[in-house]
Amino acid sequence: MDAFVLQVLNGLDKGGSYALIALGLTLIFGTLGVVNFAHGALFMLGAFCAVTLKKILTISKQVKDESITFFDAFKEVPYLEIWFGETGTAIIDYAVPLSILLAIPVMLLIGLAMERGLIRFFYKRTHAEQILVTFGLAIVLQEIVKAFFGANPVPMPPPELLTGSADIGAAIGLGDSVIYPWWRLTYLLFAGIIITAVFCFLQFTTFGMVVRAGMQDRETVGLLGINIERRFTIVFGIAAVVSGLAGVMYTPIVPPDYHLGMDFLVLSFVVVVVGGMGSLGGAVTAGFLLGILQSFASMNEVKEILPGIDQIIIFLVAVVILLVRPRGLMGRKGVMES
Repeated sequence: MDAFVLQVLNGLDKGGSYALIALGLTLIFGTLGVVNFAHGALFMLGAFCAVTLKKILTISKQVKDESITFFDAFKEVPYLEIWFGETGTAIIDYAVPLSILLAIPVMLLIGLAMERGLIRFFYKRTHAEQILVTFGLAIVLQEIVKAFFGANPVPMPPPELLTGSADIGAAIGLGDSVIYPWWRLTYLLFAGIIITAVFCFLQFTTFGMVVRAGMQDRETVGLLGINIERRFTIVFGIAAVVSGLAGVMYTPIVPPDYHLGMDFLVLSFVVVVVGGMGSLGGAVTAGFLLGILQSFASMNEVKEILPGIDQIIIFLVAVVILLVRPRGLMGRKGVMES
């Protein structure tokens, strides 16, 4: 039972990241009809927003080390600690969650610039052309990040308060054998909040209702005098923000490097296809489902029977789903079907 609970938590943790990226991808495809292969790069850029803020907060100068008296010694002390003392130390410690405040406007601007500067010229092109141009953009973005930050992963520790592990077992009455990192639980909670916020925005706001109507019938909405193109541009920016925030909060789990976006890109597209192209609910459902399946497939007991199954389980499920139901679990009729 303990192992089962741990694998479910691991699966939900992975599924949260898959679902967030797939949600942004689906927003773009559902509104604009664009297959955006640069979406993984947005996840990476969000992660490097956190890296950038941490570097800014830790700008330091040399200060004489008073603890060494028999010769002059100096140490690097961040300006924030010099100016604000313990408050400055706390700000540096919470660099990752504070990066959300930087990532939201930065990712929104990047998303709007991508859509206005490049993506809009490919709305009426084939999906193959969209894939080629956005994949090329992803390569350019990752090379820019590599030039500025180097090729090595950048460690990003979580706040000290969230570095330990939670006794999940004691909380649910299973004893002391189910221990899970606090930050991974935080990430799962964060993913749930963002997913809920996006669905509420689309479901209960006037802007969201117009966007959903435009997804169903763009021409009719345009005839009502609504500038649906402008709203779709904003949706592209929102999708970029969602992916960027997922990247920010993922940095303490996997130290970011320039290849982080590519690592998640293929998996996120598989999630979208399994859930159903254009289905927001399908993207989220498939993200968590595939995350849990991958988690259980990584158990030693399973790998002893089926070696390497953890590496292919997601793709295997995708093949089965597409053979049985080409439109995906919750895809619209006619999408991906001949």
